[in-house]
Amino acid sequence: MELNNVKDGSSLDADVLIVGAGPCGLALACDLARRGVRHLLVERSGTLFAGSRGKGIQPRTREVLDDLGVGGAVRAHGGAAPVQMPWKDGERLGAYDMFRRAAPTDAEPYGEPWMMPQWRTQEILLARLRELGGDVVLSSALTGFSQDADGVTAHLTTGEVRARHLVAADGGRSTVRRALSLAMEGETVDPSPMLVADVRISPAALDRLNWHIFVHDAGLLTLCPLPGTEDFQLVAQFPEGRPDTSAEGVQALVAARTHLGADAVTEVRWSSDFRPRAALVERFRQGRVLLAGDAAHVHSPAGGQGLNTSVQDAYNLGWKLGQVLLHGAPEALLETYEQERRPIAAEMLGLSTRIHRGEQQRGEDAQQLGLGYREGPLSEGAAGVLVAGDRAPDGDAGGGRRLFDVFRGPHFTLLAVGTDAPLPVPDDVMVRVHRAPLSAAYGSGLFLVRPDGYVGWAGTTAEGLGAYAARLGLALPEPAAR
Repeated sequence: MELNNVKDGSSLDADVLIVGAGPCGLALACDLARRGVRHLLVERSGTLFAGSRGKGIQPRTREVLDDLGVGGAVRAHGGAAPVQMPWKDGERLGAYDMFRRAAPTDAEPYGEPWMMPQWRTQEILLARLRELGGDVVLSSALTGFSQDADGVTAHLTTGEVRARHLVAADGGRSTVRRALSLAMEGETVDPSPMLVADVRISPAALDRLNWHIFVHDAGLLTLCPLPGTEDFQLVAQFPEGRPDTSAEGVQALVAARTHLGADAVTEVRWSSDFRPRAALVERFRQGRVLLAGDAAHVHSPAGGQGLNTSVQDAYNLGWKLGQVLLHGAPEALLETYEQERRPIAAEMLGLSTRIHRGEQQRGEDAQQLGLGYREGPLSEGAAGVLVAGDRAPDGDAGGGRRLFDVFRGPHFTLLAVGTDAPLPVPDDVMVRVHRAPLSAAYGSGLFLVRPDGYVGWAGTTAEGLGAYAARLGLALPEPAAR
């Protein structure tokens, strides 16, 4: 990594420095790379995270990943969450399903939770980042930073970096958050520690058709087969005592709480312990530093919301950084990142906690398709059946194309559905215009779809659209009179 080693705003190593190469940091790097935003992604470890921890990918996140260009890889390497199979004293008790599963529809192409180990998600995103001309600098730890009116000077173990903005995607124990003295407000979801591990089980000992749930007086233990691998993710509760994360300890745990012998565990590939918490940072932005993912919110693993909320943080932030840095949008646009994402994070934290405590089932809310920004500062107007801030549905775009095909990419889309209302001719490469047939998911109207797939502005005519677009650094003149 070649660095300029400068301390003023006259020269920059990057427009955006991203600290942390987990799913959030990698997704943000991909989004910035496809926009042409100069960025630097650093990771303190010598390798990417090796565990399966965040294995659930919700339908909304699948839409995000598809837009980022990795939908095919996610389909190829993942699989639907398996049905649960409880056991007691070596006997099967009958299968049940804890997930809401829905068939794909015209408006919602993904109807059920998808499963893929976190390490694979990161591997796929890194491959995409490299296709886009980016990469990650490993073994590069942040040791300190300072900020001024023009940017951030970051001190890394690999050198000094000057950037306009720093994004903390460095996890629940965020170095950046602590340096800013930002408080994490929350609670312990469960006082008992838990163990999570990636293990391989002898095929003769246990099938991979189900998510196996072992009920034991010492605490629950589950073994979930991970699609696209030979591994199971093991999760165990410890109402008493502390987990032993060694390979021998994991093998002994399986022997103690299941009908399997210790030798059924042929390999322990990764293991860790944790206490489930729910916590939310007081602010998502301080000056030129922004927090995203686990650096901003920490979830119980129940419900599979943590990784998904984190990737969607990146998806919200990426286009806003791009508009400010490359297209003349006012700096105030970055304030809307916290205004939109913090309420969502708070909502998902509450959901995860209720699911963990058995107060709520994993239903439609967990899939995140209904999340939106109706009350947000960038939502203006309504048309058809949609209100600005709603997720823009998929549907027939005409000519054999889908609307998600039209939306895919870093641009905005001015969508006219079932109407011949006059449209402005954009003089900005960031806006594409498309007319689509009448749709039950939209009704009739004009919709400015943001790069993150939400309706920003809606109306029956283009009146007022130009003034709204200017807030985002877009040029949309009033349409010519007919």
